Amino acid sequence: MLNNPSIKTDSAAVSANGYVWQLREVDENLVAAIAREHNVPEIVARVLVARGINTEAVENFLSPTLRNFLPDPSHLLDMDKAAKRVANAVEKNEKIAIWGDYDVDGATSSALLSRYFRTLGINPVLYIPDRMKEGYGPNTKALLKLREQGVALVITVDCGTLAFEPLAAAKAAGLDVIVVDHHLSEAKKPEAVAIVNPNRLDETSPHGQLAAVGVAFLLLVAINRELRGRGFFTSTCPEPEIKNWLDIVALGTVCDVVPLTGINRAFVAQGLKIMAGRHNIGISTILDNARSDERPNVYSCGFIIGPRINAGGRVGKSDLGVRLLSTDDVQEAKKLADELEQYNAERKTIEAMVLEQATAQAESMDTSSQLLVIAGQGWHAGVIGIVAGRLKERLNKPVAVIAVENGIGKASARSVSGVDFGAAVISAMEEGLLIAGGGHAMAAGFTVEDRKIPALTIFLQERMRSQLQQVAGQRKLMLDGIVSIGGASVELLTGLEKLAPFGQGNPQLRLCIKQVVNLKSEIVSEQHVKTLLIDKVSNLRLSAISFRCIGTKLGDTLLNSCGKTIDVAGQLRLQEWNGKQNVSLTIDDVAT
Repeated sequence: MLNNPSIKTDSAAVSANGYVWQLREVDENLVAAIAREHNVPEIVARVLVARGINTEAVENFLSPTLRNFLPDPSHLLDMDKAAKRVANAVEKNEKIAIWGDYDVDGATSSALLSRYFRTLGINPVLYIPDRMKEGYGPNTKALLKLREQGVALVITVDCGTLAFEPLAAAKAAGLDVIVVDHHLSEAKKPEAVAIVNPNRLDETSPHGQLAAVGVAFLLLVAINRELRGRGFFTSTCPEPEIKNWLDIVALGTVCDVVPLTGINRAFVAQGLKIMAGRHNIGISTILDNARSDERPNVYSCGFIIGPRINAGGRVGKSDLGVRLLSTDDVQEAKKLADELEQYNAERKTIEAMVLEQATAQAESMDTSSQLLVIAGQGWHAGVIGIVAGRLKERLNKPVAVIAVENGIGKASARSVSGVDFGAAVISAMEEGLLIAGGGHAMAAGFTVEDRKIPALTIFLQERMRSQLQQVAGQRKLMLDGIVSIGGASVELLTGLEKLAPFGQGNPQLRLCIKQVVNLKSEIVSEQHVKTLLIDKVSNLRLSAISFRCIGTKLGDTLLNSCGKTIDVAGQLRLQEWNGKQNVSLTIDDVAT
């Protein structure tokens, strides 16, 4: 059981990561009411209250279904226009191309549409631009080539909202384009048949948290409805069961780190159930290669499947991920998954080199700066997003990492809660500081001339100053409760699974274990620290690990505190080995 959350964590004033640990405040009366009315354990009720879930919303939160959360696709601007244009193309057997981004959201969106069209007897052209040679989003040369090849309709997914010149050129050439996206937009809109994007400036949709793959799924719902109304479906061409592809939707939603709230929560909860059935050969083959026999979960998507789908795009093989997710051929899936496994290993080597150089640069900068813009000549553009994410996690600051080559910098940015990097990038575009750019609050990308990086840095600092000041004094590590080693049981975690899926917007529970002895700590796999904790009263033990902490204050504190009494904060995980279940702790912070 959790201890009373009013217990003060005095030692947290000297936490390794410099955080103040704070227990989430809750209304005890509401906790008791939810536990009683919904027959859930007190710990589950406590977390629900802390996350703003009232009594009426509990059932939908604990059992998220599409029936309760799926919105009418027609509420999105241009959705009906998009569905009608696609239906026309299907009926006339026009040549359709899908233009996707090279990340997981783009790959899953492309695979989702590809599978749908193939079910209708149409083999669409799949076009994933080369990250290194073509960059992000549609480009004029490739669009015009698609037109020369007889393509009548292009559907862009996870891109296109800011592709003004390429889409104007496509229109002039007689090529129709539908944009399916979720990135922030400018007031100006590109020339397209339809722009379906919950984050258009003139959009009133309450579903701005959707990933592109979620928007693509809504498009399929709308297309199905349009074709059904036209009497298109027959016994020989039945209506596609698009719910069978929710595993792909769940993967893209998790990997794009959008909030797992509302419809996204339903997408992931239902999609993980389908993923557990191993219906998608590509996903199953990745899991087999990674020797993962656990039931698929958010961790599987974000840390096992996602990085491998991304790996091809990072090293110049942009279409491998979507091909793997789209295939039904076992031998092809094995070949593609093996290739991605190899590229993922290469990516790790490149990433480690760039991360080391970027970290050294970050450590040499003014520590008072709440925004870091880091640039390096010759850095591989395929790994800068991962490096930016690593630095953001380590420093708890928004970070932009720029790979410069031939006077042009390609950048990936990652932000912290409360600081909207995507909006700042859009503003920089409007100021003429960028060649291209876009994104959303937590992640953005842009292209900039090398000579403009200093001016861009100043602009971003000024543009985000008020947001940065607000979060600067909030270095708090929020805790969901305090538990003893004895209380960190399989039964506890089984109860907490009612709150899954966890992710952005519904974070994994973080618990504090106070006054335990660090029996021993050791370095594993060169980057991580494995620790054995023991309760001074019960003598019960708990295995714990802190990932990628070597060279940080957290790693040093763990290695230097053997035999000492410490407080630890982190996330409990249920593990299975040889048919037995046990509990371990992933350490986020430690206080001495």
